Amino acid sequence: MTGSYIEIERHRAAIQRADISRPVKLALEWNILTEDKSFFDYGCGYGGDVQRTALLGYQSSGWDPYYFPNETIVSADVVNIGYVLNVIEDTHERAEALSKAWNLAQKVLVVSAQVLVNAPSHNQISYGDGIVTRLNTFQKYYEQEELKKYIDETLNVDAVPVALGVYFVFRDEQEKEHFKAIRYFSRTSTPRVRIPTKRFEDYQEILQPLMEFYTLRGRLPVKGELTNQEQLLIEFGNFKRAFAVILQATDETEWDAIAYRRSLDIQVYLALMQLQGNRSLYKLPLEMRHDIKAFFGDYEDACDVADRKLFSLGQPGVVKTACDKSKIGKRTRSALYVHTSALQELDPLLRIYEGCATRFIGRVDDATLIKFYIDEPRISYLYYPDFDTDPHPALKASINIDLKTLKVTHYDYSDRANPPVLHRKETFVISTYPRYQEFVKLTQQEVKLGLLKNKNEIGTRDGWLKCLAKHGVEIKDHQVVS
Repeated sequence: MTGSYIEIERHRAAIQRADISRPVKLALEWNILTEDKSFFDYGCGYGGDVQRTALLGYQSSGWDPYYFPNETIVSADVVNIGYVLNVIEDTHERAEALSKAWNLAQKVLVVSAQVLVNAPSHNQISYGDGIVTRLNTFQKYYEQEELKKYIDETLNVDAVPVALGVYFVFRDEQEKEHFKAIRYFSRTSTPRVRIPTKRFEDYQEILQPLMEFYTLRGRLPVKGELTNQEQLLIEFGNFKRAFAVILQATDETEWDAIAYRRSLDIQVYLALMQLQGNRSLYKLPLEMRHDIKAFFGDYEDACDVADRKLFSLGQPGVVKTACDKSKIGKRTRSALYVHTSALQELDPLLRIYEGCATRFIGRVDDATLIKFYIDEPRISYLYYPDFDTDPHPALKASINIDLKTLKVTHYDYSDRANPPVLHRKETFVISTYPRYQEFVKLTQQEVKLGLLKNKNEIGTRDGWLKCLAKHGVEIKDHQVVS
């Protein structure tokens, strides 16, 4: 059907939200948008993001051709073009809108569009390269990879996937690489003081920034990296002597563990950058170059270590062996299931393997578990919204990524009368996870009573409830009661 038969009403596609939109939330969560940066919403619809970010103290403004046509279009540090590309039926005008938004962005452009993970409904008709909805609005549904290609080719950039249908486009190459790298940094905490020596206590205040720096980077700073550098050097002469005082009061093995984890983080990052085909020393932020020098000696050696891990993933049985050896997660005959909070604790091979999915789709919002398939190149992200509170939570949805075809498939279980449920929750997480001990005690009770014997019968909600009824028990507050 051609454009001459239909008059598209684009403004009817605008959504009145009760909260900040997902792309802008992601910009806030990742510190892309901070209070010292200006924000402009290009095609702001009803203006909800502008109003809500302004109330939070941000320098926010916006423009919309229908709802706010008289507002001034201005440049800003962070510009959002949120779900605008979907609703423009004219392909030339669509590219022009994206280019205009990019020209306004001084630091980062946030681009989002609807991506196709489900087949379009039957009450829509073809129109151009999209469909016309029942509201008489146009919708262009992109494949995830198609959206990135469109942004990259239109703007001549390398857009970074943040989540399904959401990309950040950076002006500065080093800022882009810094953002990509921090996503692979594992969480660490500063080792606690065990033996508070007098010398440490005397200097604790000025040593604190050094402790925080080492916790973040896993190494000693070079000149210019520490805010109180001058004061430290006056007192101790160099960073090594200052850190020696810290080691007298703390456990050195904990600092060594932080350094080791940071070296693994860099291996994961470098491996995934090689996969994208755009790895370069000169694109790296200066602090990461210092990291590489401290951990590996030089850039080439670091890349060699990372590449060996990356290329080994293409060999038969490597993923299966890594899953078999993993001390984290629940292993079944066909897969390894790991809670998202434990991802950074996994073997670097599995982190790189999972990164093959997230480098393509970004972060999967609200995912609870990651499923590593051992016999096929596939990863799934499973959503259990009640994982913490429900002793046996039901699966609500899943996102499946085929790593060969890069096809993304969404499965919705929310309307199923008899959804799959989880058992042995402690096996998915690490021992420091909140409520871990509760999970352990519940499983011990269930094993003792024989509730978990027949695995094939208790995998769904109905099967599990029948099992509980058969044994004359129920579960309350993570405890089995008669």
